Amino acid sequence: MNFEFFIARRIVASKDYKSSISAPIIKIAITAIALGVVIMMISIATGVGLQKKIREKVSAFHGDLIITNYDNNNSDDSQAPISMNQDFYPEFTSVAGIEYIQITASKGGVIRTATDFEGVVIKGVGADYNWKYFKEYLVEGRLPNFSSTLNDEVIISAFLANRLNFELGDKMNTFFLQENSQQRTRSRGFTIVGIYNSGFQEFDAQYVLADIRHIQRLNKWEKDEVGAFEVFVTNFDDITYIGNEVYQITPSELNVITIRDRYYTIFEWLDLFDFNIVLIIGIMILIAGINMITALMVLILERTQMIGILKAIGSSDWGVRKIFLYNAIYIICVGLFWGNLIGIGLLLLQKYGKLITLDPDTYYVTEAPIYLDAGYVIVLNVGTLLLCLIMLLIPSYIITKISPVKAIRFE
Repeated sequence: MNFEFFIARRIVASKDYKSSISAPIIKIAITAIALGVVIMMISIATGVGLQKKIREKVSAFHGDLIITNYDNNNSDDSQAPISMNQDFYPEFTSVAGIEYIQITASKGGVIRTATDFEGVVIKGVGADYNWKYFKEYLVEGRLPNFSSTLNDEVIISAFLANRLNFELGDKMNTFFLQENSQQRTRSRGFTIVGIYNSGFQEFDAQYVLADIRHIQRLNKWEKDEVGAFEVFVTNFDDITYIGNEVYQITPSELNVITIRDRYYTIFEWLDLFDFNIVLIIGIMILIAGINMITALMVLILERTQMIGILKAIGSSDWGVRKIFLYNAIYIICVGLFWGNLIGIGLLLLQKYGKLITLDPDTYYVTEAPIYLDAGYVIVLNVGTLLLCLIMLLIPSYIITKISPVKAIRFE
């Protein structure tokens, strides 16, 4: 092994190697590998980043699992109340993989101003509400405080604020229709203390977050009655399995639905990204492999006399093949180095500079999100190296067919 590695190093370091016929081919192979790594890295980082960001936004408004009464029909005005006195609340410990559970209740209403009006959903949340995502989306003001006495603080979206000409501190009059048409319309006055922008216009155009006690009073519920429980899981990939487990242990009058099922079309669209990523990786590795095969064939033809001499002095076919495979590893590693350097640099530039923007009406985000993780970078590099080497084993077999006598005479 040391002999073959020494010969391979001498070939790479030699002046005639750098100025030989194969030099442009090798440069093309290095460039192809580098570009392939850059494209694969960008496709994974943006594809997975977009999936995670959209999942987070849907979860921010609804949780990963939603526990409601079977009487509900997804209408915010027909929520049947659920008692908070459940075995799984406030700590959901009977199913592994659950991170958090919180109470919510929603009611449709109409915001009315002097010149305009807008239909919205007032989402009532309690003191246990997890504001993790909305802290990221907050663009003005602060988050409301619902941990003490009932108050009229709300947080609305930048979309609604711009549409209705609202600013921080403004009063927002909201009217609610009662289930019984004989009853008068009821109104509530809220104070805007924060403005958020999730970039998910489908939700931004609807949701206003307020104290859940307002919804309880409007619906004439008891203090221990809520509209739904929202459950967050630690690993989103297990959401279907955990959803089934939760369904099995909850009372028979309660229904459990995952956000994958509630927003089926969104997640079906996101799943297409997995196929696209795999397709791009496959194409890029195939192109890099073909370029490496071409470079290896040129190297073999260029070093035919050397192959004959090595065989004549007793080197085995596999020993000679290893010399060229070592050269191929060197070429691949150079390509991987430049590919990683350029790829990670571009991804960091987008992650922190946000240079590439997207249409939120189409992609639900305002800029291309980036997901960077050392795990997939390592797997991508090791996988590329191994697959390229496996592809090179077959063309290197041509060395076994070279006769020492004919090879030494070869010009």
